[in-house]
Amino acid sequence: MASAVHHRTATVDGLQVFYREAGDPDAPAVVLLHGFPTSSHMFRRLIPALADRYHVIAPDHIGFGQSAMPAPGDFPYTFDALADVTSGLLAHLGVDRFAMYVQDYGAPIGWRLALRAPDSVTAIITQNGNAYEEGFVQPFWESVFAYAEAPGPDTEGPMRGALTPETTRWQYVHGVADPTLVSPDNWVHDQALLDRPGNDEIQLRLFRDYRTNVDLYPRVHQYFRDSRVPLLAVWGANDEIFGPEGAKAFGRDLPDAEIHLIDSGHFALESHLEPVTGHIRDFLARVLA
Repeated sequence: MASAVHHRTATVDGLQVFYREAGDPDAPAVVLLHGFPTSSHMFRRLIPALADRYHVIAPDHIGFGQSAMPAPGDFPYTFDALADVTSGLLAHLGVDRFAMYVQDYGAPIGWRLALRAPDSVTAIITQNGNAYEEGFVQPFWESVFAYAEAPGPDTEGPMRGALTPETTRWQYVHGVADPTLVSPDNWVHDQALLDRPGNDEIQLRLFRDYRTNVDLYPRVHQYFRDSRVPLLAVWGANDEIFGPEGAKAFGRDLPDAEIHLIDSGHFALESHLEPVTGHIRDFLARVLA
């Protein structure tokens, strides 16, 4: 029988944080950190596939999904601030040791958690969650970094283009050999949340802050070398945002990293749930034994 998935809300620093939770609270914890432009919705099928053996927690970041969306004047939309809230949620739940699955924006949030408390992270699964400049695929990132370095009318246009229905759909279907495997519910759901009044400015602020993640990479690499944390990179090889070179680069600082390239795109769980889940279950069973 599949484990029941609970949909809960906790108050962290006065903010309502939505999260999905399943599995035995006494089992090893696995925290799932989602990317842009989605939410814990991206893990709706992975959670029950892991919860027979693990305590699985998947929050929505502030400004995303069902979590609070305070105005930019009331919350500093930076990756540091998103990590603060995630850390606060885990403290609220009494989770002080955990493996983490990071994807897209979830990666820089996860790296911050690891840098703040290296001994708390038991293992890392990264699915198109970057930690190396080799992973940046051009021309996608040219416009992001141009906007971060010189925000203004000339650089903002392409970033607003990243918030359109066409781009949201593209993130799901590019690099997927059979796009009929990807439910349109994904981009319809994400776009409805992006289109909420005021959410555009929230996303623009995070685009402007993205450069801080790259600046953090040397510290992340040192953390990898010092900790030798077990790491699995299970990566959509056809992703035109974070390319396969980003997956291979983990082996530079973690020679024992396990790297698997999947014939999929940015959201590999949508088309390749079973092989990704298989790699994760095999990996966690060994490293958390």
